[in-house]
Amino acid sequence: MPPTPEPQNAARSLRARDASADTFGIELVTSAPDRAVASMQVRSDMCNGFGILHGGMTFLLADSAMAFASNAEEGMALASSAEIDWLAPVSAGDVLTATAERRWSSSRSALWDVSVTNRSGELVAIVRGRTRQTAGQANSEPR
Repeated sequence: MPPTPEPQNAARSLRARDASADTFGIELVTSAPDRAVASMQVRSDMCNGFGILHGGMTFLLADSAMAFASNAEEGMALASSAEIDWLAPVSAGDVLTATAERRWSSSRSALWDVSVTNRSGELVAIVRGRTRQTAGQANSEPR
């Protein structure tokens, strides 16, 4: 059996295969089995008709950070549910940082809190998500 990859390498491998992260410029800053940080530059094509970041883009960044953290160990974890509270609007040109932290876990389930901040460090969204370990491997090729 091959050795288990280091958490940073497992998350970086997942990030390297993530086409949506490529499309939206999501960068993996750091990862560990219980925490990951991801960032994203806000572009004008991510903004809605009010000129503010579309809420789905904020959720995408938070979900990505949770995915990188929850897949930093052996196995494959998928989000099973999540909810978001948007706290402040974000404009094009800003940089968002999402920090996902594991709050609880059992053998196959985990609960995550993700804080999303802007360039000034102000909290703009909070996400609570749940993941579930599956039979797959995080470091395997996509289907």
